[in-house]
Amino acid sequence: MIKQPFLLTKFTPFSSKSKHTLFTFHCNFSIKMASLTARTTPTVQNVPGLTPEEMERVCEQTFQRYESGGLGKRKGKGVAIVWFRNDLRVLDNEALLRAWVSSEAILPVYCVDPRLFGTTHYFGLPKTGALRAQFIIECLNDLKRNLVKRGLNLLIQHGKPEEIIPSLAKAYKAHTVYAHKETCSEEVKVEKLVTRNLQKLVSPSSGGIGNDPGSRNTTKLELVWGSTMYHIDDLPCDCESLPDVYTQFRKSVEYKSKVCNCTRLPTSFGPPPEVGDWGPVPQVTELGLQQEKAGMNFVGGESAALGRVHDYFWKKDLLKVYKETRNGMLGPDYSTKFSPWLASGSLSPRFIYEEVKRYEKERQSNDSTYWVLFELIWRDYFRFLSIKLGNLLFQAGGPQKVNINWSQDQTMFDAWRRGQTGYPLIDANMKELAATGFMSNRGRQIVCSFLVRDMGIDWRMGAEWFETCLLDYDPCSNYGNWTYGAGVGNDPREDRYFSIPKQAQNYDPEGEFVAYWLPELRALPREKRHSPGMMYLNPIVALKHGYTKKTGDSKTAFSSRRGRPEDNRRKRHGY
Repeated sequence: MIKQPFLLTKFTPFSSKSKHTLFTFHCNFSIKMASLTARTTPTVQNVPGLTPEEMERVCEQTFQRYESGGLGKRKGKGVAIVWFRNDLRVLDNEALLRAWVSSEAILPVYCVDPRLFGTTHYFGLPKTGALRAQFIIECLNDLKRNLVKRGLNLLIQHGKPEEIIPSLAKAYKAHTVYAHKETCSEEVKVEKLVTRNLQKLVSPSSGGIGNDPGSRNTTKLELVWGSTMYHIDDLPCDCESLPDVYTQFRKSVEYKSKVCNCTRLPTSFGPPPEVGDWGPVPQVTELGLQQEKAGMNFVGGESAALGRVHDYFWKKDLLKVYKETRNGMLGPDYSTKFSPWLASGSLSPRFIYEEVKRYEKERQSNDSTYWVLFELIWRDYFRFLSIKLGNLLFQAGGPQKVNINWSQDQTMFDAWRRGQTGYPLIDANMKELAATGFMSNRGRQIVCSFLVRDMGIDWRMGAEWFETCLLDYDPCSNYGNWTYGAGVGNDPREDRYFSIPKQAQNYDPEGEFVAYWLPELRALPREKRHSPGMMYLNPIVALKHGYTKKTGDSKTAFSSRRGRPEDNRRKRHGY
């Protein structure tokens, strides 16, 4: 996405007494990612398992269901800009609909912000790895196609939104910029900079209904809420008063709040203003990135997202057994796999809600249909919680402000992220993450528990590696889950240890998952795959609760503090 070669900063091994030592390097992250994958590349399965023609057909049929002639006559004047961010969809996009209502012409724009391809805050890891970059590119290509079908296009601009958006507003005399509201500090800072720079503009009157005479015809930024199933205005309390316990929040919104309907679609959003060059969607190689896909290939874009909902709910009829299969690890269909499209905004959570309700009406209602909504409420909770907690979500002590002497041993961390810990269940999950950009919710909880409780490593190192790799990365869910897993989260009761032997016995009893990602274990008897002994790497650290003997040194942070062994039956991400 960035046309010029650029530099990233990478964290080098350090001690607890020294500050972070950084050195620059030309971005060629593909070499590192490729080294993390298994030598024998498993067969790639597309998610969804539909042809491009099937996905396009499902998308068009879904759009037609939501078309409405009852939106009334378009009465707006002038030009409105839609600034696409993490809302890369047409269906149920209120920012797009408001722009259509308020204008004669819409200018959709996406800014390829170089900061998204910089480095993480604490440890200098790439903010966006190759797999997520490719997924976003596919989302943009699909959005562009769907906008063209609806009478618009997508302007691709390279640079910072706070510079690009005001420049476009001035050039096209736009009266309003519409965008979806974000909640975390980096994104909110950009919103404030865009607003500040727009306020510096004084444009001739465009006659737009968005102009306020008292504002000297300045262009305004109108932020729209659209990332959650429950709208923020419909919560029983404000975010600052959000309960510390998820169950209290869930019961409150289920009893007192209502999910709003998806917005309707006009038959056409056109016309756009005259644009000389809309710009191509960039290639992933323009980032200096390349990727090798194995296991699962998630297809980016709204068409694929709607195709996945159709495939999972209606074609394969898997919704009715979701609760029984959701803790699986191997294959595309043990869970919904909606999270990558939710994170990019290619899929509306309200659309999922409406499809669940339609399924319950037309087929059946059971614990599984409810459980999908249960998981979406978890996602909502983390989004609203990020408003309440602010930057506590990203700090070592977490929302509880716990003072723990975390280790930041680079050698130990590298073994974890490369899948070289000597524990097949950990290593297989980490290799899946590097190869696919996805990990099951069960796997995420297990590798998190191992990193922070068995290895004693700073949880933020794990969270930032997930930020690099995950297709479904969003700061609210990622850092919210990691604070919970590290025992520093909002709810102090969420302090659990995941025993690797127990997890392996319960969720991969035949060793099929570990054998899939660790080819060297395939020849072993199934009962030996999780405890291969001398046939595999020596364990890098002893388990707090388990059967291994310590074979290496570890700077453990939990020598005097450990979570209780307990199986977490709830699921918050990667669903």
